[in-house]
This record gives sequence, structure tokens and C-alpha cells, in this order.
Amino acid sequence: MNEFPIGIFDSGIGGLTVAYAIKKKLPQESIIYFGDTKHLPYGEKSSEAIQKFSKIITDFLIKKNCKAIIIACNSASSVAYNKIKSHNSEIPIFNVIDPVVNEINTLNNKKNIGVIGTKTTIESCVYNKKIIKKNKKIKVSPLATPLLAPMIEEGFINDEISNTIISNYLSNAKLSNIDHLILACTHYPLIHKKIEGFYNNKVNVIDTTNIIAEYISNVLKRKKMLNGSKKKTYSFFVSNYTKSFEESAKFFFKENIALEEINLFP
Repeated sequence: MNEFPIGIFDSGIGGLTVAYAIKKKLPQESIIYFGDTKHLPYGEKSSEAIQKFSKIITDFLIKKNCKAIIIACNSASSVAYNKIKSHNSEIPIFNVIDPVVNEINTLNNKKNIGVIGTKTTIESCVYNKKIIKKNKKIKVSPLATPLLAPMIEEGFINDEISNTIISNYLSNAKLSNIDHLILACTHYPLIHKKIEGFYNNKVNVIDTTNIIAEYISNVLKRKKMLNGSKKKTYSFFVSNYTKSFEESAKFFFKENIALEEINLFP
């Protein structure tokens, strides 16, 4: 079983940031990635819809013999994780929220934590609840930034459009006087440098993907589930083929990839 792949899913290319972090941290592991490009972005969908999509994708990854599954989407992690975990107790199921919340307690000067994410993630209040549960002295300042994920999916990253949108969001009064900023969407590491630039490096912009990869690595190591074989494979599936997704996957994995469109949804 240890040689079985790690399954990772997201609504689009955002989860590739997590997949790449896993690839760097655990280079011996095989990965199966599913991008639900047919339904992106999840952050604009209802909780019921996200739960339905997440269950179908999880079932697919389990049929592919994945030994662990990473919900590489903050929206799905916030509203679907508990259901997915309760129905699949035989393998480890990871979300992308708990590792980051755990990391917050190790930071210095953690009085005011900013959080930016999709409407679903922010309206769930999941970061507020989890962070404050661990430390009631911390102030959490959340802000929904719904245009960022579709902007990134469409490739608007290094132009005036992206600069304007990012600046408008980060200038919001809710994010004034923050010490740290959590990028609570797996798309956002792709504009990490731009966000740091906006703050002139005076705010600690938290690199969530490396935190997530480190956490998952430690759990799999503790459970003795790491792959000891030198053989590894990377497989990519999408619910709707797009050239941009294929190019993004090639960019992250630095090699030609086999991308297959598969319709899981009725």
C-alpha cells in the first residue's frame, strides 16, 4: 500500500501549488491530481454543491487506490472536510486549513491575523473559529476576495488588471494593522510576491503550501505510509479540458504531463 499514490483535488489550478509542494517535500511519492475545472471556482458555489462534488471526486480517487487524499481547496476544506473524513475513515484525509492554524501558534507577534479567501471560506468563519479556539488573544481579520481565484485561473497575474484588483482588496480597512496574512486559497501562492510587494515586506505573508506539505509529510511518516520504492508516477485528470490547465501543470512539474479529461458528474 505504501507505493500507492497520494490523491489531491481542487476546483482548478490552485491545488497544483499544494501538489508541487508535496512533490518537493516527498519526491518519491506518486500523485494523482483531479482539477474540477467544470465547476470552478468552488468559492462561489453553495456548501451543498461543494460537498457533492467533493464526495464524487474522493470516491474516484479511492477507486484509483490513493493511500491518502488532500482536499487542496480552502472552500472544500471548510465545508466538505468533515463529511468526507467521516465517510472515509480507512485512509488519511487532509484539509489545507488545520496545518496552517497549527502554524499560527508558533509565530511571534501574532496579535492580528489577516485572512483572505473565497466567499465560501470567509463566510464559514472556519479560520476565525479555529485560530481563536487555540488562542483567544489573537484578533482575526477576514476578508472575502472573490475575484482573485478566477483572475489567476484566467492567467491575469502579471499585468495592470491584477495589480489593480490586488491593491483594491488589500487596501480594505479590515486588513489595516495586521501582523500576518494567511492566503486562505490555494490559488493565492501564485501571487504571493505581488502581495508581499504591496506590503513592502512589512507584513508576514504566510506560505501555506510549504506548511501543508510539511504537516502531511510528518503524518505519513508517523503512520509509516511513505513510499520506499523508487518508482513514481504523476497523473492528472480534469472534468473539463483547458489548455491553460495543461500549461500550468507542466510549469509546476517541469515535465510533460498526461492530462486526461474525465466526466465524473451526472
